[in-house]
Amino acid sequence: MTAFLAALGLIMAGGVASLLAGRWRSRAAVGGIVAGSLCGLVAAVRVLIGGPTPAMRLPWRVPYGSFSLAIDPVSALFLLALFVLAPLAAVYGGRYLEEEHGGEPLGGVWFFTSLLIAGIALVFTARNAVLFLVAWEVMSVAAYFLVTFEHRRDEVREAGWTYLVATHLGTAFLIAMFLLMGRAGGSLEFDEMQLGHASPAVAGLLFVLAVVGFGTKAGLVPFHVWLPEAHPAAPSHISALMSGVMIKTGIYGLLRVLLLLPSPPAWWGWLLVAMGVVSGVGGVLFALAQHDLKRLLAYHSVENIGIITLGLGVGLLGVHAGLPLVALAGFAGALLHVLNHALFKGLLFLGAGAVAHATGTRDLDQLGGLGKRMPWTGGTFLIGAAAISGLPPLNGFVSEFLIYTGAFAAALTGRGALLVAAVAAAAGLALIGGLALACFTKAFGAVFLGEPRSPRAGRAGEVAAALRLPMAALAAACAAIGLAAPWVLAGMARTLAQVAQAFGLPSPDAQIETLRGALAWVSLGALALLAAVALAVLARRLLLRGRTVTAAPTWGCGYSAPSPRMQYTASSFAQPLVDLFQPVLRTEATATLPSGAFPGHASFASATPDPAERRLYRPLFAGVAALFGRLRWVQQGRIQLYLLYLVATLLILLLWKVR
Repeated sequence: MTAFLAALGLIMAGGVASLLAGRWRSRAAVGGIVAGSLCGLVAAVRVLIGGPTPAMRLPWRVPYGSFSLAIDPVSALFLLALFVLAPLAAVYGGRYLEEEHGGEPLGGVWFFTSLLIAGIALVFTARNAVLFLVAWEVMSVAAYFLVTFEHRRDEVREAGWTYLVATHLGTAFLIAMFLLMGRAGGSLEFDEMQLGHASPAVAGLLFVLAVVGFGTKAGLVPFHVWLPEAHPAAPSHISALMSGVMIKTGIYGLLRVLLLLPSPPAWWGWLLVAMGVVSGVGGVLFALAQHDLKRLLAYHSVENIGIITLGLGVGLLGVHAGLPLVALAGFAGALLHVLNHALFKGLLFLGAGAVAHATGTRDLDQLGGLGKRMPWTGGTFLIGAAAISGLPPLNGFVSEFLIYTGAFAAALTGRGALLVAAVAAAAGLALIGGLALACFTKAFGAVFLGEPRSPRAGRAGEVAAALRLPMAALAAACAAIGLAAPWVLAGMARTLAQVAQAFGLPSPDAQIETLRGALAWVSLGALALLAAVALAVLARRLLLRGRTVTAAPTWGCGYSAPSPRMQYTASSFAQPLVDLFQPVLRTEATATLPSGAFPGHASFASATPDPAERRLYRPLFAGVAALFGRLRWVQQGRIQLYLLYLVATLLILLLWKVR
């Protein structure tokens, strides 16, 4: 535990120093985060490779609370994702903020960045419900101040308000859940809760509260409305942290509660599979309709949380059916995707930040041609796009392959209900993958291929090394996990063993070896693919050696001077798929058509509002506002009356207590 406590201390010391260090504020914070993350990595990796599980419990005067921390294998895996991404995002952010906001005071943003990282780490290690909720609130409030960093813009303040309301609605469900858990389990200490014999009704209620409370933070549909607003508003390295790690606290919390509850009934697995498919397909569809690059990536966070939830659902169905291979494949795919998503989504948000920094815009229809001007950014973004689309030989393919394996193993049993769920999971995952590939073909093509569609894109140049190196490191990690998949799964053995033991499954060694054997063929295929590409490149160079190679424009279809306006835009590329799913997306288009012999003006614009936000939350909040508006007469503006309210409330509480 010493290394973990040192990590927290170094991270927060850097954050505090950033408030006091003047022009050295960024370096102080970055140094603290990097040093603290290295200490945290030591603590997490030590547990994953078989070391002892560090734990500590200190007295705390907060009622029902104790400062109880532990790093078990499940916590260690989530900490690994945090402490890999955090230092890279900090190094990137140090240069990014200095160039974008060098004339502004940055001590506050670095303090809250350090507080966010420390809060996430405490959420992953807290073993007392009160401490967990305190860490949860610290993390949530720190994220709010980071989302509203550019608070002078109206849309940023609106995004911050949406995030704050959503996160506290979710927290309300968590408070109710922990109160019920403490009552049913006899303690608020996770290690002392006796929930194994809870009635099905109580266990089901706890599960639903966990899905709503933690699903709101994770961004599951329909609780996701804050996510596509907050992520584009935050600085890009903060978006990487929020999407890559912070929303995973919702997945961690849900899994932690599942490990405490009795054996799951089938409907728990069904619910998670259904929510996973809806979130995955819905997230990627709405990403496909976006014009803002960071908003597109934000919706892909909804998609990938859906994939993780789908994997958890397959795992629960395997537990209920007594099929260890199905259960282990589902849980392994979900947990590995937690790490994988942190890597490739962190990479993509950093790439989007580099594009916005170089061009001054995130509008896909104003970009283009950046592949020649920003080759490092373009190359790493392409790796991230292929990884998130689930293409071999990268890490996204490996985790999705494991979930497919679990779904196929469940389908092969031929059991009626389990067969339906397995087919739904596999078909949903296939649809998600196909749509994600189409979406990132659009995104990469619109940003990096063709010719610049605006003067700002034409003047862009490659970003500084401090921004490029974190992207290169994340891209290398995506490739490394894809190529070393069997060894990565072996590194997760202790985590999977803890999950299996909690659900009453036999030792997972045999299932892990079976999955490792399948992944070995995947890795061999990936290496063969890379070898074939390398041979093709070598053959091309040998064939062209000694020959004159010239460049020429592509065929212009009869136009002697084609212009960038004749290219496909991101909107036009996605239009066939957007039209196909119009009943779901409800895209609104406005057009001014050319008219007359010599038309002087024509325009087209489209927008895809989120239906959950428009049809569910806005009417709900409007109704709540109208209801409380009727109580406005209570607010008289007189301090004496407010004091009377307080005294009356205290008297009522005292009478209730002594009766």
